[in-house]
Amino acid sequence: MRYDATVFSQRTRWDRTTNRLAELLEGRRRAGARVLDLTESNPTRAGIPYPDDLLEPLADRGGLAYEPSAMGLRQAREAVAADFRRRGIEVPAERIVLTASTSEAYAFLFKLLCDPGDAVLVPRPSYPLFEYLARIESVEVGRYDLHYDTEWHVTRGGVEREVTERTRAVVVVHPNNPTGSYLKRAEGADLMALCAERGLALVSDEVFADYGFGDDPRRLPSVAENGPCLAFSLGGLSKSCGLPQLKLAWIAVCGPERLRDEALARLEIVADTYLSVGTPVQRAAPRLLARIEELQAPIAARVQANLTVLRDRMAVTTHATLLRVEGGWYAILQVPATETEEERVVRLLAEDGVLVHPGYYFDFPREAYLVVSLLPPEDVFAEGLDRVLSRL
Repeated sequence: MRYDATVFSQRTRWDRTTNRLAELLEGRRRAGARVLDLTESNPTRAGIPYPDDLLEPLADRGGLAYEPSAMGLRQAREAVAADFRRRGIEVPAERIVLTASTSEAYAFLFKLLCDPGDAVLVPRPSYPLFEYLARIESVEVGRYDLHYDTEWHVTRGGVEREVTERTRAVVVVHPNNPTGSYLKRAEGADLMALCAERGLALVSDEVFADYGFGDDPRRLPSVAENGPCLAFSLGGLSKSCGLPQLKLAWIAVCGPERLRDEALARLEIVADTYLSVGTPVQRAAPRLLARIEELQAPIAARVQANLTVLRDRMAVTTHATLLRVEGGWYAILQVPATETEEERVVRLLAEDGVLVHPGYYFDFPREAYLVVSLLPPEDVFAEGLDRVLSRL
């Protein structure tokens, strides 16, 4: 079958070439070979226990009625507002917009803030999805670096150097994926001041906010406070409740009243155009979010247990360094640069049956790093980690 490539948009012209690691993984799984997957980030596949009655609210017969509401059903938005209060943050339901996912939340915000060819700044290293989300909206991606000196930092100067006349927003991930670093209060104040001065919006992805390892009074609770710039806080059931399959997320709109109200009015039209959030999950949201601490407990216990194993193993090895992690579901190992990251991860999978992420997957500016998820079952994690360290 022939087709004319000119009929398709440039924004969907991705390089779909399969890399060596993906080809090897597919081959091993097709052959039924065991894989110790240290990249697993889906709690529903990681042996996390869930209450037997958890999904009963989805059977509410009220879900049979179609109740289109652009910003989301009132009871669901009130439940999200109550969850912000649990975190010590006051955001009224009127300033919350529901979406089907945080990916869709980004898409709504890129539509709101950017014209084709405009740009958003995202952290490096960070999750690779930003490039796809932005390109689909005809938005360019610029990058600012996170710096490591026994802990990760973002600086106003480092961000400001990357701002151009087409920049419309700065994205922070709080805590970052995969570095696990939280935005500190001083850093947040600097970024808000920069955004206010340069007419930029601040977008904060806070899906992992509850998964901190210990307390730190320096941490910024959230950007969901009325600071000097237009700001958006993103969250969702996927991480906060470990329920990615239910497809409910939210945007909290904050900042100066004039900008905030205009953003909400425009977002209402964007959301009304799609009406993407299902009625059953919105009606279930109050009961689901009321159980958030119960649902987070086994996930937090798992990542903490695996982090403890990782720290114990790293305390007796001189062949790699565990970078400081403050929260989230991932950890980073800095390893000897005796081979490329691709060579190392391919060899680990081919010869040891262990799957890990190479640093370049998260856009580390240089080698050599390995990124592991802290979510796999504890026996899988320990065995896989031992195999990785023995190779080093």
